Amino acid sequence: MISRIARVQRSAAVRSVVRSNIRPATVPMAMINMRSRFYSDKAEKKPEETEAAPEAASEAAETKPAPTAEEFEALLAKFEKKDKECAQFKEHYQRSITDFRHLQETTKREIKKAHDFALAKFAKDLLDSVDNFDRALGVVPEEVKNDRENNKELMNFYDGIKMTQDIFEKTLGKHGMQKLQPVGEVFDPNMHEAVFEAPQPDKEAGTVFFVQQTGFTLNDRVLRAAKVGVVKGE
Repeated sequence: MISRIARVQRSAAVRSVVRSNIRPATVPMAMINMRSRFYSDKAEKKPEETEAAPEAASEAAETKPAPTAEEFEALLAKFEKKDKECAQFKEHYQRSITDFRHLQETTKREIKKAHDFALAKFAKDLLDSVDNFDRALGVVPEEVKNDRENNKELMNFYDGIKMTQDIFEKTLGKHGMQKLQPVGEVFDPNMHEAVFEAPQPDKEAGTVFFVQQTGFTLNDRVLRAAKVGVVKGE
């Protein structure tokens, strides 16, 4: 019994001694510092290498030989030639624009002239119809027009012709055709044709007092001069 207790105590003492001698292995700080410096040196070398590449390229560019005087003169002559060509192209372009605008204006004038000519010819062909309205209305005496009650049928016919004439002349007016009513106006040889002269005591000499044939203008240009009677001066 005593010998068993002694063996247990010896084994416990041996375990305590072993535990005290076994410690975790430690890495010397010098080794850590050396390793950190080793890695940091490698990291620092990378930016230096990247900066060295452009410097090497610039040095290579600086070592490229400069163009000779002949090459410079050739390039200068080439640029001057291109400048002259650009100036010529610009001049041709501006001239083309001017010619095109002139052509547009000329075309507009020609179209308007052709339009006015066709309209004037058509309007002249209608003058006889307009004159016939005036002749038909002029047949009815003033006494009949003043006595509508006793001349109802004739006056109804007269009113129908007058209404047709008004509509017809209104349509002509939409296309620039206007009647000349020169009674009381001073005689104008550009717009009136004097058929006769007669003294009129109550009217001013040189004025129109009678219209034999109505005149017309088309777009402010005389289509047909009015045939008129003019007051004769003393």
